[in-house]
Amino acid sequence: MRRETLTPRPDWAQRCEAVGLSFHTIDGERYWDESAAYVFTLAQVERIEAVVEDLHARCLDLVDWIVRTGYYEPYGLTADAIGLIEASWRRRDPSLYGRFDLSWDGGAAQPRLLEYNADTPTGLIEASVAQWYWLEEVCPKADQFNSLHERLIARWQSCVPRGSRVHFAAHADHEEDGATVRYLMDTALQAGLSARALAVEEIGFDRLRGDFVDEGGAGIEWLFKLYPWEWMWQDEFARHLPSSRVRFLEPPWKLLLSCKAMLPLLWQRNPGHPNLLPAAFADTLGRPVARKPRYSREGANIELLGSSGEIDRSGGPYDGDHAIWQALAPLPCFAGRYPVIGAWVIGDEAAGIGIREDATAITRNSSCFVPHCFEH
Repeated sequence: MRRETLTPRPDWAQRCEAVGLSFHTIDGERYWDESAAYVFTLAQVERIEAVVEDLHARCLDLVDWIVRTGYYEPYGLTADAIGLIEASWRRRDPSLYGRFDLSWDGGAAQPRLLEYNADTPTGLIEASVAQWYWLEEVCPKADQFNSLHERLIARWQSCVPRGSRVHFAAHADHEEDGATVRYLMDTALQAGLSARALAVEEIGFDRLRGDFVDEGGAGIEWLFKLYPWEWMWQDEFARHLPSSRVRFLEPPWKLLLSCKAMLPLLWQRNPGHPNLLPAAFADTLGRPVARKPRYSREGANIELLGSSGEIDRSGGPYDGDHAIWQALAPLPCFAGRYPVIGAWVIGDEAAGIGIREDATAITRNSSCFVPHCFEH
């Protein structure tokens, strides 16, 4: 694995917009960065693929163990939420996708799991579409670990009956979420489904029907929501979730994996696993260590603590939340940049990677997306 400096395409911004990546620049700062690329070997790609599928299997084992034992204490959930999660898992409600964030430099040491974005992972259109077109235009003789588009279409076909209508919901005023939802709608349409977009704010509840409806009053059968389950349980309509007949993607049981409480539990279930980091619910691991809020997103409120004090800290709204502690796996540094490998799983299969990098050791919502390729 190496980082190569490249010359961006003269019309890179227009190229990004043409494939749906409208948010290539955020608040005047470059988000899509093709002035560099990470280059892997085939052996390194195959290693990531094997690690991702092993971690995925262990995560499913963890959900099964939690449901069987009823050990929900670390999650702070209501009885209604637990009931919905258990019913969803016992039905084996299908999951569409997830993203494991890994620390690895491509060397002899093992890739290590930093966290699992299991419920509402973003960075998808960048990884699936934008970097694929970049590869074809810039590095046509190379390959890329990227079967995301094809696997998404196949996954829709396997988990939603053909001809079904799927509503796709995201915040009305969030450009990145909106672009991600539009892309997923396109894959659903290619899979032979009917698709309709709506804002999360437009979802209503029909008391006569006893279920959720869109802004036109049509019933919602399947709902893909780019809206976290822990937020849903705080909403006014949460009381209607236990009786709802809506099939959700991601399903309720995914909350057990999107919360960072899963990291200590995963370590307890798999002590010493080479791709996991020691993690705990108390500050008992020594230094260096990362402190992470139980429910947090986009790298907010992370603290990196070393033996001589604080290494780095990110701001955000989660300071008062319950935290977990995780042994620190320092990110590799290439030319002063710190990459995180976002490794995607579609259904039960590894499907590709996307790389985010920053000038600091904490990956934030402003961190750049950098394309990759691999050599045979």
